Amino acid sequence: MAIPGIPQNERFRTRNNSKKKRAFTEQFQSLRNVPRFFRMIWAVSPKLTLWNILLRLVQAAIPLSMLYVGKEIVDDVVQFAKAGTADGAVLGLPGSLWFWVILEGGLAIFNSLIGRAITLTDSLLGDLVNNDSSVRIIRHAATLDLFQFEDATFYDKLERARTQTAGRTALMSMVLSQGQDLLTVVFLSGGLAVFNPWLLVILVVAVIPAFIGETKFNQESYSLSRSWTPERREIDYLRYIGASNETAKEIKIFGLENFIADRFKTISTRYFLVNQKLALRRASWGALFSALGTASYYVAYVFVIGQTILGQITIGTLTFLAGSFSRLQGLLQGIVNRFSRIAETSLYLQDLFDFLELKPMSENHSSRKQVPRPMKEGFRFENVGFRYPETDIWALRHLNFTLHPGEKLALVGENGAGKTTLVKLLAHLYEPSEGRILLDGVDLCDYDPDDLRREIGIIFQDYVRFMFTAGENIAIGNIVEEKNKEQIVESAQKSLADTVIEPLPNKYDQMLGKRFSGGVDLSGGQWQKVALARAYMREAQLVILDEPTAALDARAEHEVFVRFAELMKGKAAVLISHRFSTVRMADRILFLENGEMQELGTHEELLAQEGKYAELFRLQAKGYL
Repeated sequence: MAIPGIPQNERFRTRNNSKKKRAFTEQFQSLRNVPRFFRMIWAVSPKLTLWNILLRLVQAAIPLSMLYVGKEIVDDVVQFAKAGTADGAVLGLPGSLWFWVILEGGLAIFNSLIGRAITLTDSLLGDLVNNDSSVRIIRHAATLDLFQFEDATFYDKLERARTQTAGRTALMSMVLSQGQDLLTVVFLSGGLAVFNPWLLVILVVAVIPAFIGETKFNQESYSLSRSWTPERREIDYLRYIGASNETAKEIKIFGLENFIADRFKTISTRYFLVNQKLALRRASWGALFSALGTASYYVAYVFVIGQTILGQITIGTLTFLAGSFSRLQGLLQGIVNRFSRIAETSLYLQDLFDFLELKPMSENHSSRKQVPRPMKEGFRFENVGFRYPETDIWALRHLNFTLHPGEKLALVGENGAGKTTLVKLLAHLYEPSEGRILLDGVDLCDYDPDDLRREIGIIFQDYVRFMFTAGENIAIGNIVEEKNKEQIVESAQKSLADTVIEPLPNKYDQMLGKRFSGGVDLSGGQWQKVALARAYMREAQLVILDEPTAALDARAEHEVFVRFAELMKGKAAVLISHRFSTVRMADRILFLENGEMQELGTHEELLAQEGKYAELFRLQAKGYL
């Protein structure tokens, strides 16, 4: 049975078959990201990075040293046995043999200590890189335009950059290990070349097929993962809403558990089947290449044994060559496999750099004027229109009005009329698609964005319920005053949030929400009072309330707005509310319909016009009769 909202099989088949696979050259080109990545690592901790590299350089030479010491031990033992020394005369062993044995033991202990030191520095560097990349993403995301977050393609980029942090940490360790193993290969190859260069030829020929195969399959794996990013995001979303305290009520009351579980199973099974097909092919070819590598080792081994029987090399040299060849084979196979994983992870690394290189539209404006304090003329909309990217539908059009300093303006209109879009334009979260918005005669785009937003306090109807303490939830309105307990308490008193917080066990230090241990959840109305306190945290010249009191009853909302009007004297304010008893307290009312301004005036003036505002006002008033 088809699940509603799930794309059909044909859609996936067509997309995956038609999607052009990334060429091998793209994987090699992705390695250009590695130097940039290591500059990030160096910037995080130059000292740790340097120590890690030095330790790996030392450890790279140990395998050849131990193999050579082993060769000397075997040759000394054979020579000692041929001399016919009496049984049990261990103390009579030659001093050179004792020297080699002690040296090998010392090298083994030294290698173990260095290995632990490398693991430690890898772990510490990995944590630092992990944290640093997350901080970069968080900070860069805050610089981007709001509408970018409302675009699915952008969100895919953000998701890939955000979720591949662990892979980037692994990339650091892989690249460092690759360099260490390559240096070890150089040392061991030198040792083999001294005794028999032909062994190197056998080794290289055996490794080439494995290298090509791993590179090909990693490329296919990346293409698959990238093309399925939207579906994997939906899988994560379904997993979250299927077992979350935020959705538990709706799932239980509407019986959605089977719908969500079936939807999750449908998408995840499709992804599993596609991934399974690739995994089976990869495993089959990998087994063949592994068999070729093992066969090459025994060809070389037989060759070396033949030289030993003919007396061309000693038994100690036999052990040295066999050990070196076996070690080289393992190292080269590991290097080949790791190289393709590095190339694959570097492709994912490109997602991080692509995200960090995204630029907001506001960066096109070079001017960085400071906001006038105080405002003299206010905000003026001149033929402002806005439509969301990749759509021809106008959310707002032909807006012409002025919000004067100290004026209280109410926005009224049915759902979808464009009220919230208008205040987002006013707060410079969006930029007009046409026309312009001026503040004291200067385009908002010409002001410093951070300075402009410091002068605007806004609480949206879909405000965030942060799982922080009560005090932190209020301080969010002006986070630089996070430690200003006096201002936080004062803001709570202004919004009536103090009546909610004071009864809590830990008052302003009480964790809100049930996500973390000891947290206390609030009702919708209580949360709204806490959110409203954020608007009072900053001395903004413009305060916007976008239906933040929807969860309050009529009496409580009226009380909140009366206090708001008193406290906002001398400041400009924009109010959005569906209750006309509240709206009529504004100095002027702007009525929106289908994204366009239909009426503008005081409550009495709009009633006298007998227009749409008057019709809706009287319609709502009948509900109270």
